[in-house]
Amino acid sequence: MMLRALALSAILAPALLPAQEAKPALRDIRGNRRSLSEFKEAKAFALFFVGVDCPMANLYVPRLLELHQAWAPKGVRFVAVYPNEAETLEAVAIHSDEKGFPFLVVKDYGQRLADKLGVQRTPEAVVLDKDHAVKYRGRIDDQYGAAFRKEKATSNDLADALEAVLAGQALNAAAVEADGCLIGRKSALPRKDGVTWARDVAPIVQKRCQACHRPGEIGPIPLVSYEDAAGHAAMIREVVVQKRMPPWHADPRHGKFSNDRSLAADEIATIASWIDSGSPQGDPKDLPKPVEWPKGWAIGTPDAVFSLPRDVDVPAQGTVEYLYFNVPTGFAEDRWVERAEIRPGNARVVHHVLVYLKLPGKGVHALDGSTTALVGWAPGDMPFIVSPGTAARIPREAELQFEVHYTPIGAATKDRTSVGLIFAKKPPERETRMNIFAKLAIAIVPGAGHHQEQSTMTFREDVRILTLMPHMHVRGKSYKYEAIWPDGKTEMLLSVPRWDFNWQSVYRFETPVSLPRGSKIRQTAHWDNSDNNPLNPDPSKKVRWGLQTWEEMFNGWVQYVPEKPAR
Repeated sequence: MMLRALALSAILAPALLPAQEAKPALRDIRGNRRSLSEFKEAKAFALFFVGVDCPMANLYVPRLLELHQAWAPKGVRFVAVYPNEAETLEAVAIHSDEKGFPFLVVKDYGQRLADKLGVQRTPEAVVLDKDHAVKYRGRIDDQYGAAFRKEKATSNDLADALEAVLAGQALNAAAVEADGCLIGRKSALPRKDGVTWARDVAPIVQKRCQACHRPGEIGPIPLVSYEDAAGHAAMIREVVVQKRMPPWHADPRHGKFSNDRSLAADEIATIASWIDSGSPQGDPKDLPKPVEWPKGWAIGTPDAVFSLPRDVDVPAQGTVEYLYFNVPTGFAEDRWVERAEIRPGNARVVHHVLVYLKLPGKGVHALDGSTTALVGWAPGDMPFIVSPGTAARIPREAELQFEVHYTPIGAATKDRTSVGLIFAKKPPERETRMNIFAKLAIAIVPGAGHHQEQSTMTFREDVRILTLMPHMHVRGKSYKYEAIWPDGKTEMLLSVPRWDFNWQSVYRFETPVSLPRGSKIRQTAHWDNSDNNPLNPDPSKKVRWGLQTWEEMFNGWVQYVPEKPAR
């Protein structure tokens, strides 16, 4: 079978097609549109079509990693392509992280790329030369088939194709038929009939979207009325079906969280069916009662609000070092806090805020990792809300120390950030504690696509884990917390397979996790310091721990309470 040389604009850059043709697209695990035109220095490209649940594709993972190790240093750009329609970005991120793929990973929506290349199965490989002409399509080698497994391959088709392309030689076989799993083209979403905005969709939007998508909040598009939603229907369908919105990045296989804001499969199907049927409004009598959102505060009206002592001037450009402000509380006695929320005065320039309890003559961090942090804010973060029977104590002599990091936006502006507190009506049974087991001695290798670091913390008493919050910077790729019991038993508490610097969340357990004395929590993180990562400031640099976003962090936050009551 002869293959035509196909131009990049025809097969590999749906983002460059006219808007009306661009519904399906290649997107990486963060949801970004991607094109091979980004990699101008590549001498050749090796595309691997893989599937999450395809047994043969999974058998070939070690071979793909070996090929990458051997050929990437010679100038071959590797890309893993997931074409099965039912596989979400979430599923792709989980699979590629578990397999340790160090190369670019993309989802082929609508199988546009697979169809242009004539790819029918996973695993299947395609080789392009530096000008993006197709030189080979077919199997990786002959080690595995539908009904056989060899000890080793006797025909290394893909490696031979790469060698020929780099040498500028003609290939003996431009196509070798691949065996494996047929590409799945049907969406996993069921089609629902008779769906309307008023009866079916508006309640979902109220519950899942309006906390952010309403006037004055972080969501750029309000979704309060039918007109709001219908006017942005196509975009809503894309980000909902691809699970880019609402932003929630926990692997659903591990842990149940009370603040899970992800959409259920049935909710996604309802929204998609409504849009596919023309976005009918329905009977306004079926609309749910409008939510009376608290003005300015997600926690409700605060009992006390403390603000920065002055407006802060943020320059148009440059690096702004961390700023610290101590604000007296004026409390005559200790106060117990059950809810706290930070409200940036100008969210466009506020990168993050932490509010600590600053006691006279003491620091806010201890050598054991414990910290006096009360509440934080970063894009996508949620307020501090304690479990019943618990609260955080603010000693009467403590001041509130604001740590504020600003990011200039090209125009000089001002900010005055505040924190709101809601007090417990009585002292709690248990006092919440915060620990951050940061690993400062990290050194992320230049160009590494899947660099790993680990660290652990040990509990010296019986505890209940309330919340977890991972923190990295723009090279962050994935993050996991595992519990290790004294007898060696392990359990995954939280897995974030597609870390998103722009949406950082606290993960609040639906039922606190009880751990006996001597238990450990192990955190494992991966970074993408390669040029596959479009956020990477400089893939050529070794990256170490630091405060600025072009440096990195490995900070595992843990909020817990002692199992033994305080009184």
